[in-house]
Amino acid sequence: MRTKTLLLTAAVIAAGISASQAQVYSVNSVGYVNYNIPNGFSLIANPLNTTNNTIGNLLQNVPNFCNFLSWNGTGFDTATFIFGAWDHPEYSLKPGEGGFINTDTPFTITWVGEVMQGSLTNPIPSGFSVRASMVPQAGGVTTVLGLTQLGTFDNLQKWNGTGYDTYTVLPGGGWDPSEPTFNVGEAFFLNTGGSASWTRTFSVN
Repeated sequence: MRTKTLLLTAAVIAAGISASQAQVYSVNSVGYVNYNIPNGFSLIANPLNTTNNTIGNLLQNVPNFCNFLSWNGTGFDTATFIFGAWDHPEYSLKPGEGGFINTDTPFTITWVGEVMQGSLTNPIPSGFSVRASMVPQAGGVTTVLGLTQLGTFDNLQKWNGTGYDTYTVLPGGGWDPSEPTFNVGEAFFLNTGGSASWTRTFSVN
């Protein structure tokens, strides 16, 4: 699942509040990510924010009869793409969330949107959940992506194309057998003993 990322920084300048006050600047970074989807199942995530983070808006050019599986806390809700539209276009795929794509035909997803910046919070419920980085960044889940809030013996399950590779949090915050790494746009399962919040601060400017 190779990815290609291009981030374009667009500066949007607001008018001054008054002649005696400094101008207000809002800097947004927008771009796109190409994500190649192979045959079979892939556990994907949306790395860029839009005004409509649903599969009906984000996943418009996928093969017929492609399925999207959204985890509901106890099992999967399934949407099917049939002749140009999803039967459940309302399924959420916000940055930080994820789901399975199942296809018989390889294709490429092009994510287009804004890089989330500032203080970011991704809530993690107790038990099983599907999570991902809220920003388009690849690397170690702790050392690069900043997931340090898990408890001892919580598990992370990474999809390898046919099943899961399991990683366990050790006392002191290490990982057994090693720290898992992820590509941009790749999601994973967590199995946690309690609720938590994946918090980090991120900026590209």
